[in-house]
Amino acid sequence: MLYLTLRHYSYVAAIADHGSLSAAAAHLNVSQPSLSNALDIIEARLQRPLFLRGRGQGATITPDGRSFVKEAKSLIASARRLEQSGRSPLSQTSAALGCFHDLAPFVLAPALSRLRQSLPEMELHSRLGSFETLVRDMTEGTIDLAITWDIGLDARFSKRVLGHLRPHAFVAMDHPLAGRAALTLSDLAHEQLILSDDGLSVQHMVKLCQSAGFTPHLAGHAAPVEVMRSLAAHGEGIGISYSVPPSRQSYDGRDLRAIPVTDPAAEEPVVLAQLGDPAPGGTLHLIAETLEKADLFRFGGA
Repeated sequence: MLYLTLRHYSYVAAIADHGSLSAAAAHLNVSQPSLSNALDIIEARLQRPLFLRGRGQGATITPDGRSFVKEAKSLIASARRLEQSGRSPLSQTSAALGCFHDLAPFVLAPALSRLRQSLPEMELHSRLGSFETLVRDMTEGTIDLAITWDIGLDARFSKRVLGHLRPHAFVAMDHPLAGRAALTLSDLAHEQLILSDDGLSVQHMVKLCQSAGFTPHLAGHAAPVEVMRSLAAHGEGIGISYSVPPSRQSYDGRDLRAIPVTDPAAEEPVVLAQLGDPAPGGTLHLIAETLEKADLFRFGGA
């Protein structure tokens, strides 16, 4: 028999989100003493503190608490999906689509346009994020699906491949490599590279370089991609990105080249991710099928 209920888990999640018992109690519409007593019961049952409580009922989450809250929010989201699965598969009338920030300028508007054509009664919302924020938003139920790279997604997530992209090197026009039609990673072994400032993206690119036999020399990190392109155009280094704007100039008017990196290992899938599996015939399943057929990757990076 389970001792803790979903209400207990929602209490802990609310305290973590609001940072104090008083704010969490107001959000939950319960009294502060009742919430404090419930937290005492939860911590006694778990035999470890989840929060350090200070004066004014402020609550600082502990490492154990942080881990517990993550699992609690996942459980709450799963319960919400289970409840919804008992309804008619097409009863969901709204959906939130997340998109990795560097992909969004290329694919978000076409994706929303295709969905509005195919599912005109559906109310659609969108939200941009990094790898970490998209995973968190799907886990917490803030978004239903996300267009992203297959990076940072564990076994809890189902994925459909929407397309494949290869990285490109942004090179100043006077750089010795500017005349090349294509490059390999090993061609960049002695160059100063400018990478995204997203931690998982940097780790991915560093591992690719190491698999090609070298550790990259990093000139710096940049986001968004237009900042990377501008730095590259001014000779600050060679930018590496999977997102390739069609313009041959940086925002400040400098010409530059975008040269494909042709190593087979560098090509990466873009996926539509979802926490769990969509119910067959349900709204999210129809959204996934629509985007899978949408041919979203006809821009320069493909």
